[in-house]
Amino acid sequence: MDPIPQVLSWFGDHWWIIFPLMGAAGGIAKAWERGARRRHERRLETLRLKGELKAAQMAARGGRAPLPRTPAKQQAASQKELLERLFAEHDEITARWLDYELDVAKLIAFPAMSDGRQPLTAAFLRAKKAADALRPSSSEAKVDEQQITEYLDAVGNYAVAFEVAEKDARRLRDSTFTEAERKRLDRAQQLLKVAVDESATQAERNVAYKRVREELDGLIVLSDQAVTVLEKKVAQALPSRPAAVPEPDPEPEPVADPQPMPLRHPEP
Repeated sequence: MDPIPQVLSWFGDHWWIIFPLMGAAGGIAKAWERGARRRHERRLETLRLKGELKAAQMAARGGRAPLPRTPAKQQAASQKELLERLFAEHDEITARWLDYELDVAKLIAFPAMSDGRQPLTAAFLRAKKAADALRPSSSEAKVDEQQITEYLDAVGNYAVAFEVAEKDARRLRDSTFTEAERKRLDRAQQLLKVAVDESATQAERNVAYKRVREELDGLIVLSDQAVTVLEKKVAQALPSRPAAVPEPDPEPEPVADPQPMPLRHPEP
């Protein structure tokens, strides 16, 4: 039987599904556009810095008047500046990812950010691995132009992949879970508030923390770092009340020295 009429018939009965699909596609396209714009700006800056490197090299080979800095120093300074810019962007993206990875409340709210089975999250994790592998050891490391270009592209892909994965995770939220699983996630979110509540007793926080782990078991995998961060919050000391300062005892009234009694002389 020809499957095309069946597909068309299915879409005819489920025409409404096109609206959420269009919304998701539009959100991902906007995230991709933002990432592409940032990558384009970064490429323009890179071309400027590479132009400085080329000018320094040509001046050294052609014997022209030296630049304000010696060519070798200018080349090293331009390369150092470019790598520092790339390092800053690389670290910024990683910090934004860790904000999800180490915050259990955010993981519960946007579980797709830690789910490698989600295609966009998996693509982001691959881009992260590539950028980390191509990152030079320091801004003063000896790397050639090809290595810088590869690292530049890797950071650009990393930025775009994160934007797209984050947008998709915020769209999905807990929609990939069943109704029963969503209720467990909601209970875990409420219990988490008690587990980190400074006004609760230590016993109440411990019980709430244990129940959070039970509710999340089989739904969300917490990294060891996320567990460590959460346990530190649960074990934080309760705010101590200032001890009452005892008032000093009143000073005793001074006792007057006894005065000698006057001698009484017999009357004549």
